[in-house]
Amino acid sequence: MDKKAFKPKGLATAIGSMPQTDPVDACSAVLTHLPAIPAWPQLPHRSFLENMYVQYSERFPSVVIEHENERIYVDRSADLTGQLEKLYEAYLTNNLDEYAISPEYATGLHQFLSQKMESAIAVKGQVTGPISFGLTVTDQDRRPTLYDDTLADAIAKHLRLKAAWMERELLKLCPNTIIFVDEPYLASLGSAFVALSNDTVISLTNEVLGGLSGLTGIHCCGNTDWSVLMASDIDILNFDAFNFGESLALYPDDLRTFLNRGGIIAWGIVSNIEEKMTQETPEKTVSRLDDLFKQLSSKGIPHDLLLEQCLITPSCSLASMSPEASNRAMKLTTDASNQFRHQYGLEGN
Repeated sequence: MDKKAFKPKGLATAIGSMPQTDPVDACSAVLTHLPAIPAWPQLPHRSFLENMYVQYSERFPSVVIEHENERIYVDRSADLTGQLEKLYEAYLTNNLDEYAISPEYATGLHQFLSQKMESAIAVKGQVTGPISFGLTVTDQDRRPTLYDDTLADAIAKHLRLKAAWMERELLKLCPNTIIFVDEPYLASLGSAFVALSNDTVISLTNEVLGGLSGLTGIHCCGNTDWSVLMASDIDILNFDAFNFGESLALYPDDLRTFLNRGGIIAWGIVSNIEEKMTQETPEKTVSRLDDLFKQLSSKGIPHDLLLEQCLITPSCSLASMSPEASNRAMKLTTDASNQFRHQYGLEGN
């Protein structure tokens, strides 16, 4: 994939998590409402195995999944040496099959992989990011695994293998792939809760995405220090522009540098709150985006780069919505994308 040549110009995609429990229904909805860049649907309501942290834990050293308590943890009282050696050997030899994502952990992904994608410009996948994974998946004493240097490194390498396997499978559907890391806990970056240096955040993120050939991105649905994320190796920054749209304007120099190197902003401009989303129209959504572009242009950000290097998405996961509302949110996202591309003469480009 020629990443520098990819200029999405307002195409629509989604975050990943969906409210459906039937993978056939979920894939049908995604392919119907997000035909340009469909994202495989995560189905957290179907099974605890499809929780965004459990979903990528398969074969992690000494991981324990308690279905009855809906708990996942790493048992550090066990001898991890052999399992860590196996992980590092797979990492060094790029043995992706050893860390494949099984159907029972991702029914939506495997259903998606069975579809035909003739009209897709790109296809999107997602893995949980190392910061959020390492803060949520604790040890047996409920201490975050992220603060154990050995386990933090293992988490990043484990997720790298998962992401690389996923990209390899998605490439069978379309030559253009996008893989996001989902990092909800980065909204707490800089607080006592996420006591990490910026360099650690960047290096762990880069490790996870370092084995990929296609486009890579990061999604954070809260507010955070966007300069840190734009300093990583990502190609796409996805944020909640519906609630925090003006926050990017605090980092004009970092944003300009990011765009100048070909970076793409994925604007989460469609609310994932059902009551708010139902009050929106494509015209109102595009108008809100226009206002944000004008604000950035006033700070010296080239308007043409904002237009060419942008995606339009929902603000976050749609899993909290009803299936009907999630379909409307995806349709609104694509309708707003079409309105935006028509308004700026980007259609067919």
